[in-house]
Amino acid sequence: MPGRAILNRREALPGLSADAPVFAEPWQAEAFAMVVALHERGLFSWSEWAEALSAEVKQPGAAEDGHDYYAHWLAALEKLLAAKGVAPSRDVDQLAAAWQRAAHATPHGKPIALENDPLHGG
Repeated sequence: MPGRAILNRREALPGLSADAPVFAEPWQAEAFAMVVALHERGLFSWSEWAEALSAEVKQPGAAEDGHDYYAHWLAALEKLLAAKGVAPSRDVDQLAAAWQRAAHATPHGKPIALENDPLHGG
């Protein structure tokens, strides 16, 4: 399994020792899993993915210590999905804004649901 092989190479990730957790936040694991699943479904090759991620990591302002690695991972995924016509940037931005509004509208301690977006039409 490619995803497991990548996870077993923790030392290859910026700033991580072999015994450090791979993901600092749950969203990082989810972004990782999405990339692996989309690759396994044939949406893009590993070389396409590596090229997209490399372009993001090389952007000016990237943290030298790699703490923003998964932010670059997510940005690369969003750009690759837009380039493939799967999820245009406009749609991703609108959905992200809806989740942000839903988060702000959700009472503390309650699960965030997209239906909590005050602009949700449902």
